[in-house]
Amino acid sequence: MRAMTTLSVVVLASAGIGHAVVTSLDAGISRVDAFKDMKDRPQAGHGMNILLVGTDGRDKITERQRHAFHLGGQPCHCTDTMMIVHISEDRERATVVSLPRDSFAEVPAHRDRATGRQLGPHPLKLNAAYAEGGPQLTVRTVENMTRVKIDHYLEIDFTSFMRTVDVLGGVRICTATPLKDSYSGLDLAPGTHLMQGGQALQYVRSRHLDGASDLGRMKRQQRFLAALIEKATSSGVLLNPMRFRDVTRAVLGSVRADVGFGTDELLDLGRAMRNFSPASSEFTTVPIARMDYPVKGIGSTLKWDPARSARLFQALRDDKPLTAGRPHPAAPAATPVDTDPRGIRVQVANGTTTTGLAKRIDTELAATGFATTHEPVTAPARLPATVIAYDPRWDRSARALAAALPGSELRAVPGQGPLLKVTAGTGFRGVRAVRFEDPGHPAEGADAVVRGNEVVCSGDA
Repeated sequence: MRAMTTLSVVVLASAGIGHAVVTSLDAGISRVDAFKDMKDRPQAGHGMNILLVGTDGRDKITERQRHAFHLGGQPCHCTDTMMIVHISEDRERATVVSLPRDSFAEVPAHRDRATGRQLGPHPLKLNAAYAEGGPQLTVRTVENMTRVKIDHYLEIDFTSFMRTVDVLGGVRICTATPLKDSYSGLDLAPGTHLMQGGQALQYVRSRHLDGASDLGRMKRQQRFLAALIEKATSSGVLLNPMRFRDVTRAVLGSVRADVGFGTDELLDLGRAMRNFSPASSEFTTVPIARMDYPVKGIGSTLKWDPARSARLFQALRDDKPLTAGRPHPAAPAATPVDTDPRGIRVQVANGTTTTGLAKRIDTELAATGFATTHEPVTAPARLPATVIAYDPRWDRSARALAAALPGSELRAVPGQGPLLKVTAGTGFRGVRAVRFEDPGHPAEGADAVVRGNEVVCSGDA
């Protein structure tokens, strides 16, 4: 996901700031020959394919950052995050495909860069290809697995990610449930959060929040990228030369790119994407057939689904949108919750002077899956805010209900029992659709395709 900040620079080029600014950007990027002497490559398709890689490099972080954001330990000199970004030939769409770091892979024959020994083809986890053969072996391995020809390679690390988020003024992220990970240090309450660089890094790194592990982390990375695109395209950065300069400088310190991705390519892509927005992007994860695929000498890996992944990568080669035929929703998709609404009993009361409000809320909550009583009542007193009264033993149910009622307040009432009581206040904002995502079965729905505007925070969050 840290590599995805580089995409924001491409988007920012759409401001038409001028050739001089982008030329200075080109001059500051470290170069790597990711395609040197490569043979037997896949046939080129339509559009542009960029392999975006986030490494776990920690050389430039300060001691304060290391302690504050839980960045201790030894770097693995591997790719922490890997995505293919396909930019359509008409430059009106970006398709982002996450490649799990623990994917089972077979690297082609190569010379080990640490020992200098010539190695034959052998299995490993996908993120280890970088350690054995650097960017070139990483590109070769991805091309062999996907049969998608990679046109450009971009790489970024922790420091550049944090600086980029900070200079953008932070990125807004929403969560319906608490997110706490002692490994990364992430600790978020339900609601909307404006994340600065360090906290944003914790968010995209966290993989110990639930049973979804790395697949859950990739979903959060995709949501973060959509929010990053929204911030970059709606905050005035594209129209402000000084802010544009600051953002590009923030990225320059750690970016590495292939030698062919230069000024002309940045300008051409930037001009074409001047109208880019979260709705122009779509996100998915390569389909998984088996979550715990054991490999001798490697351990547990993720085994791709051969048929479904082949269809996915064929769509990239053919430059076809993954969401073809789906209408563009006017509002974000349903908010994910970790408790099934069908098992949550709800009684609705009207704490306002609006006639029929409780009945409407009851109907709308039932429509999104909650087990309402269908017997709304009138509250004994008027309330300024909507209140959810709940027994602490059913706190997860309460949080799921709160996700459907933005702006509501949770009020613990020990001994109340399993029935949750909603009292609508004058500040009632409406009912938001929710969907149940079972963390105990992370593979289910992991490869679902979403548009960027379906996963960013809604306006009333």
